[in-house]
Amino acid sequence: MTRSHDVRLRWHRTVIDGRSVGYGDAGDGPTVLFLHGWGLSARSYAKALPTIAATGSRVIAPALPGFGRSDPLEGEYTFDKLVTWVDDLLETLDLHEPVALVGHSFGGAVAVAFASTLPDRVRSLVLVNSVGGSVWKQGRRGERSLADRPWWDWGLRLPSEFRAADYRRVLPVVARDLVSNALSNPGALRRTADLARTADLREELRELAEQGLPVSILWGSEDKVVPEATFLALCEAAGAPGDIIADAGHSWFLADPEGFGELVTNSAAVQRTLAERTAPGQSDDDVGASA
Repeated sequence: MTRSHDVRLRWHRTVIDGRSVGYGDAGDGPTVLFLHGWGLSARSYAKALPTIAATGSRVIAPALPGFGRSDPLEGEYTFDKLVTWVDDLLETLDLHEPVALVGHSFGGAVAVAFASTLPDRVRSLVLVNSVGGSVWKQGRRGERSLADRPWWDWGLRLPSEFRAADYRRVLPVVARDLVSNALSNPGALRRTADLARTADLREELRELAEQGLPVSILWGSEDKVVPEATFLALCEAAGAPGDIIADAGHSWFLADPEGFGELVTNSAAVQRTLAERTAPGQSDDDVGASA
């Protein structure tokens, strides 16, 4: 097996509908498309993604429109527009086989929307501390939506993400991308924040589960950005138990890139096994013989 430090994430540029797009590319094999979180870019994950590529995958990691070195979209940001943008990127890169989708935070919501709209383009889905479950918390009056969460509450809780010693080296990476995006495309930052905060993709996840798409959901137990209620709502919609990473925050895999690579790789292996076991015409004897 290739070692992760032998794999380099190389950076390229292309053009979609007249707009420049930056993306990272590493490894060879079946494609894993990684979609980054709000305020960041693919470069934030430069140490984590080679661990996936080292297992025999090709990792494509674009900067979503308005982030990093990708030009913003015009007008309001919607999931329909972002789905079209991702599909155009795959076409531009001549990637026609179904991809494994991995999405972090806001990127997770984009991944769900893409898989729901174009299910034939996706072979599996991994959501990492993802938005899209909508639920903020459960109160005496029932469920409260993330859209009801005041901005000051997000702001107060975010600094706690970086108090642990191993997260302090992550802060400069996050701050670099966040400040750069805020200076270059403040409109895109605001519009995607509104989309992320109001995203409710539970029905789309239910439909994907009914269609048999393998879904894995990961969440850090110390995440102060995406609350546990959101994670549980996603798990319930997908009919999946989810995996909780102990003592981990919202961007835990930036501090532990190798652990992240192992978890995503293990999730992909489980998904492949489930897909084989549920494939049309596959009997239990066939599975036992191939194990």
